[in-house]
This record gives sequence, structure tokens and C-alpha cells, in this order.
Amino acid sequence: MSVAYIFPGQGSQYVGMGKDLYDAYPSVKKLYDEADAILGVPLSRICFEGPEEELKQTKNTQPAIFLHSVALWQLLKPSDAAMVAGHSLGEYSALVAAGALSFADAIKLVRLRGELMQKAGEENPGTMAAVVGLDAKTVGEVTCAAYEVGAVQAANFNSPGQIVISGTVTGVRKAMELAKERGAKLVKELVVSGAFHSPLMQSAKDKLKTALDAVTIHDASVPVYANVTAAPVQKADEIRTLLFEQVTSPVRWEETVNNMAAAGAAKFVEIGPGKVLQGLVKRTVAAAEIAGVDKASEVTIA
Repeated sequence: MSVAYIFPGQGSQYVGMGKDLYDAYPSVKKLYDEADAILGVPLSRICFEGPEEELKQTKNTQPAIFLHSVALWQLLKPSDAAMVAGHSLGEYSALVAAGALSFADAIKLVRLRGELMQKAGEENPGTMAAVVGLDAKTVGEVTCAAYEVGAVQAANFNSPGQIVISGTVTGVRKAMELAKERGAKLVKELVVSGAFHSPLMQSAKDKLKTALDAVTIHDASVPVYANVTAAPVQKADEIRTLLFEQVTSPVRWEETVNNMAAAGAAKFVEIGPGKVLQGLVKRTVAAAEIAGVDKASEVTIA
């Protein structure tokens, strides 16, 4: 039985995350202290104490979730990983797990990515909305029709019938109206600081390229299923290109999970805060065995 390790993205954060691990394991404390020193910000304090408003800022959320995931990965040191993947910023955690990026380089990239995305959201205000109960084709038709009033596109294909759209406020709200008319079970605008995974993030993408071009990326030790293609990648140059493209491209998560299952993954283990990805996997591949590690009490279950 092949095991796939998966890493969560933005939205899985909570105040207090990682505190039990920090207190229980000297290696985790060392990593959190290292992160604070590298970034020059009290990321540990933001994770452990909040306040939530500060943790929710994209520039903090992204490195916070990344740090939590990598701390767990280094603690578990799983030897049975056949393949890895991460949702949006989780892709950076997956790349550290696969040996393609160093922890120090990756946390700087993730912090920069968060800062740039937050700034792009301020410069080009937009929003995102979850659409439940429509297939990808119908959502495509809806966003295409709504595009006449404002840019909007699918941003996350999360699981069957769960798609997140992203774009200008007018475009997204028009698409929400049309989705309801087409019979969506639920249409809900999300509380986000920008239109992530849409062309409104172009300025962030352009600025991130300089950092991506300068960073050392190694070939991955196991296949990393990329958000942009939903296909396995191991070559350093391909990884670099895909991280660049990822900023404005949809996250093809449903397809990723299906492709991992087709490649032999029968068990999916989520490494990091929350259980979001476990739910998405279960809705995508009902027969899959799922597990997750978030807290110190769960460290033995993987």
C-alpha cells in the first residue's frame, strides 16, 4: 500500500497551533526559534498567542502553516512516503519534505509570497467564493458569462462539486448570482485578503520570480504532484517554473488526489493544522484510508 503525504494551505490556521509540539519536543522548539531568527518576526508568538487578526494576515498565515507542517514532518521522519502534494502554499511544505527546498530558503520564500499576495490584494482588490453542487463545466460556463462584468475564474478545484472562484468583486458576485440560478447548493463569499490564484495576483507572481530564480532547488526525492498540472514532478527546473505559475493558476486538487490514487496511493496522511484536506480526499476517493497529524497527541498515528 502506497502512502501519500499531503500538506494544507491557507484557511487551516488556528491560534495556538504548534504550541504543544514546541513544549514537548526540543527539535520543534529549535525549528520555531530558527524561523523567528530567519524572518526577523515573532512568528512563534503569532502562532501560539495570536491574536487571530494578526495570524490571519496572509504574510503571517503562510509561513505559520508552513512552519507547523515542516515541524511535524521533521518530527515524524516518515520512511514510507511514495509521493507528496500540498494545497497552494502547502506545495512548499511538500517540496521541503521531498528534499527539493531547504527549510531556510522555503520559509523565506513563503513569507515573501504571503507579503506579495497581500500587497497584490490591496493594489487590485478582489474576492473569492465557494461554489458547492456544480460540476467544473458548469462553473466554467458561469465564470465565462460573469467575465463580461469583471474578471473571474475557478481558483481551486477542491473535490467533486466543491470549487472556489476568484477575481474582481463585481465578477465574483455576478458569478455567485449565476451559480445560484444554475442550481448550486451553496454559494458563499470567503473572507480573504485578495483574489488568490487569479490574474489579479500577477504583480505578486512577477516579483516572486526574482526570488525563485535565485533560490537553490534540488531534484525531489519522491514525486511531488504539482497544483498547476496535477501531475508528478521531480526535476528542479520544472519545480521552479511550476511554483512561479502557481500564483495565478487554479489549484487542481481533485485531479491531484485522483492521480495519486491512480499511481497507487491507498492512504493519505495530512501533515499540518486542521483536517481540511482529509475531508477533500474522502469526498474525492471514497475508498482511501485517511489520517492526519496536527497535535503532539497525534504524532504516533501516522
